[in-house]
Amino acid sequence: MRIVLAPMEGVVDAPMREMLTRIGGIDQCVTEFVRVSERVLPAKVFRKISPELFNDSRTSAGTPVVLQLLGSDPQILAGNARKAVSIGANGIDLNFGCPAKTVNKSKGGAILLNEPELVHKIVWWVRQAVPDHIPVTAKMRLGYSDKLLALENASAIADAGACGLTVHARTKEEGYRPPAHWEWISKIREHLSIPVTANGEVWNWQDYQRCREVSGCDDVMIGRGLVAAPDLGLRIKALQRGDDPDHLSWEEMRLLLLQFLDMVEQQLAPKYVHGRIKQWLKMMSREYPEAMPMLQDMRALTQVEEVRRFLYQYS
Repeated sequence: MRIVLAPMEGVVDAPMREMLTRIGGIDQCVTEFVRVSERVLPAKVFRKISPELFNDSRTSAGTPVVLQLLGSDPQILAGNARKAVSIGANGIDLNFGCPAKTVNKSKGGAILLNEPELVHKIVWWVRQAVPDHIPVTAKMRLGYSDKLLALENASAIADAGACGLTVHARTKEEGYRPPAHWEWISKIREHLSIPVTANGEVWNWQDYQRCREVSGCDDVMIGRGLVAAPDLGLRIKALQRGDDPDHLSWEEMRLLLLQFLDMVEQQLAPKYVHGRIKQWLKMMSREYPEAMPMLQDMRALTQVEEVRRFLYQYS
């Protein structure tokens, strides 16, 4: 029964993976996608997206990190998968779920679900390109504009040699609007012989239980729920054991924000750092009512040092 941290472009980057896996309760991470188009990318591109490649593809907490690729050319994707493995990737995940318009217009992500034969080719070429011991997995939505090809796409992925599939239980057109259709994950799981991981609209213990019950999946991938409540994985694991879960206090979260600021500062140009702190505050306001007043008070701050002083002094 694994909890997997979902890839979220511009949100769950290396500093966020580092922070959340230090807190605990997460069994695996998947990186933001590496966009592949016309050539095999240099090693520095993979390492920028996944600096964990310098650490046996693990965060400092020891949590495994799988590298995700996005593109539409099977052979070029295969070449990039081979390159990624050669510099230390311990698993390759393929993106058939990104709903972003810019990505879909360039024939990447969820738009590929309109072409199950191409989905099959992509997975097959990547599977052939990397050693047998390297897992090749995929993440898909239920479809682009409808769910008519959901089972066909899932079968295409499995038949091409993928060893696992994560299903976000909405179409591209449904975006992130509730509800997530976990019953469709159940249909897909019953249709395949490979493990299926459920994803979508898990915010708390009750959602987690219901998702597993309806989908029939042991493993659950969580994205926004873990960013909003960084200790959600720990709380789920405690409740599974029958223990009373601890909950990170707001003061503990303020101290984590300071640690996160230091991590982001090491990776991003100074002008972008304040935006990441504000982004996380906005997302955690779902779980912590204190986050929104703090965000309002720091809206005008843009310099790293003034943000740091603000976080130290805020009460």
